[in-house]
Amino acid sequence: MSTDKITCLLNWHATPYHLPLFLAEKLNYFTEEGIKVAILEPNNPSDVTEIIGSGKVDLGCKAMIHTIAGKARGFPIKAIGTFLDEPFTGVVYLESQSGITTDFQSLKGKRIGYVGEFGKIQLDELTKYYGMVPADYTAVRVGMNVTGAIIRGEIDAGIGLENVQMVELEEWSVLQGRSRDDVKMLRIDELAELGCCCFCSILFIGNETFINNNPEKVASFMKAIKRGADYMFANPAAAYELFVEMKPHMDSVVNRKIYQRSFRYMSRDLKNVQRDWDKVTRYCKRLEIVDDSFVQNMTNEFLTWPMQPDTPSGFIHPTIDTGVLAKCGGCDRGADLRVAAVEA
Repeated sequence: MSTDKITCLLNWHATPYHLPLFLAEKLNYFTEEGIKVAILEPNNPSDVTEIIGSGKVDLGCKAMIHTIAGKARGFPIKAIGTFLDEPFTGVVYLESQSGITTDFQSLKGKRIGYVGEFGKIQLDELTKYYGMVPADYTAVRVGMNVTGAIIRGEIDAGIGLENVQMVELEEWSVLQGRSRDDVKMLRIDELAELGCCCFCSILFIGNETFINNNPEKVASFMKAIKRGADYMFANPAAAYELFVEMKPHMDSVVNRKIYQRSFRYMSRDLKNVQRDWDKVTRYCKRLEIVDDSFVQNMTNEFLTWPMQPDTPSGFIHPTIDTGVLAKCGGCDRGADLRVAAVEA
């Protein structure tokens, strides 16, 4: 039995920065563009490129560095747009109890959590950059549970995003009677002197066979996402309430703050930024993920609207008040964090 639905696999469990995709479903933009879409969530984020590359799923979302690495490993995947532009990414830790400082060498003897294989590759390369060796720290693969692993004391620090794991830990710190400022990050882009956090930009990707055989469907998919993004930028608070209708657990202080912090990174035109692709390709060569023969696996051909000018390299987007926190008078401040603390 076959289906005419397009399958779209998220890079993570449903998160506030996925809002344009869910709005395209909620507001019937997919239907109006003549397609049906099934949005799927992974149990293991490390499986996403392989599942899409194998053709078991048509489209999905994944970070730029993973998209490049997946192609280099033989998976036929291609980026067709950008979801989240340059979110700050790094080693997240609690200053008061980890013994970690702004000096990278303070990671010696520490247990550092990472999501998937390439997080460890990045950490290992940084140890060499700072006169250390990988054996100087203990790598702990924690998957999607970086926040919970830090809370439970299973790791001293972990690779995370400024707009997700740092928010979760800040709110947990407040519940413990500590300051949000106890949560710190060693930004990987600064440590590695990359000039941008674009390696962790979240992209829309697809199976190349599906893309080549269904260009009209892919263009319709991206147009529906653009309509969802346009609605979100025009109505940030109302858009989030629609998300809450679809995903009731999003009605929490933590998730609303994740949305608030993510908003500044959301792509307005969804384009793959050539400058960023060039930087991350060079970084992947430095990490020995790809060699000089690598051909970038991205296209903007399915984006049929005017593109905005590129922001200056290293530009820090200002935080924007989305209005979502004003609507959270009855939200449970600690619900997400109690779950994080007990999840395996």
